[in-house]
Amino acid sequence: MTWKSRGELPSRSVISQRWALFLCLGSFCAGMLFTTRIWTIPENNKGLARPTASEAEKLSLVSEGCNSRILQEMEMKHDKDTYGEVFKSHNSIQTLDKAISNLEMELAAARATQESLRSGAPISDDIRLSESSGKRKYLMVIGINTAFSSRKRRDSVRSTWMLQGEKRKKLEEKGIIMRFVIGHSATSGGILDRAIEAEDRKHGDFLRLNHVEGYLELSAKTKTYFATAVNLWDADFYVKVDDDVHVNIATLGETLVRHRSKPRIYIGCMKSGPVLSQKGVRYHEPEYWKFGEAGNRYFRHATGQLYAISNDLATYISINQNVLHKYANEDVSLGSWFIGLDVEHIDDRRLCCGTPPDCEWKAQAGNICVASFDWSCSGICRSAERIKEVHRRCGEGENVLWSASF
Repeated sequence: MTWKSRGELPSRSVISQRWALFLCLGSFCAGMLFTTRIWTIPENNKGLARPTASEAEKLSLVSEGCNSRILQEMEMKHDKDTYGEVFKSHNSIQTLDKAISNLEMELAAARATQESLRSGAPISDDIRLSESSGKRKYLMVIGINTAFSSRKRRDSVRSTWMLQGEKRKKLEEKGIIMRFVIGHSATSGGILDRAIEAEDRKHGDFLRLNHVEGYLELSAKTKTYFATAVNLWDADFYVKVDDDVHVNIATLGETLVRHRSKPRIYIGCMKSGPVLSQKGVRYHEPEYWKFGEAGNRYFRHATGQLYAISNDLATYISINQNVLHKYANEDVSLGSWFIGLDVEHIDDRRLCCGTPPDCEWKAQAGNICVASFDWSCSGICRSAERIKEVHRRCGEGENVLWSASF
């Protein structure tokens, strides 16, 4: 080989290396370009695309709605749980209050019986019966206020609207108790008391109270009657009526039933008469100064001929009888005991109808009266003579009583 041929070899080797470098660089660039085109993330791919501003806002609203709904459900569940606990607590408190009231009533009854034994006052057969047997529920207890001198009035009531014998017992099965209410004389065991005891042995229709009889003691007698009756009989209502008033028992029961579900009921013919400060006049009020200036009127209260109170009010009187103030007039006293209490006063004029023709016209019109009397006499004038006529013309009839459903 010549020198010339040896000199050309280095030149070819150099050119080949440069081209190799260019080829490498070109291949690298081509690879980069190819790779970028293949792995570019498509803009229109909805599964991987980023949300727009409006879509983000919608997603935020949906998220907030879900959160608020969850919070509301949690709050509702919490409120429901809280209400359930409050309801259970309220029921427990009511049950406890009722148990306490029953214990207080039983204690008051025991004290009344004990006081009667200590004072030597006559003990009613009803008290002995109540002690020996459990109580049942009655609709109403009707206490007929009477006096030692009112034998003729009592007989006239027995012969008209107050059933006797087996009929009275049957009426008690319907939930109605009726008794003449009387205390004892100042000399317990004297001739007046013995006369009442003999009458009671014959008719068995007296409720004897631990009370000394007297006209000026009517407020005390009324208080003792309610306290005694509520401890003897568990009734929805307790009625006080005078022995010179005519009463339709079925109509009275139907009237009271309409208010049976209400608490603290005081029903009668409501009035607000003048406070009489003059001495010597009928219905004089010795404590007139407590009612303000001269010429003032009493607070609203039921007239004394007939009124009724619910069980809870009778229980209130029984528990608080030692601290309840007595005014000269018993109907005023009863009204005063309920001042400050949440009591519903019901004014029903059928409880104070006049004698015939007033009650007769109303009966003919289909509006039978509960009670009838003469306002001028604060009862039926000459009731022992006239009550039979009132019963004949204004009475509802015995069949109405037996067909009535209470």
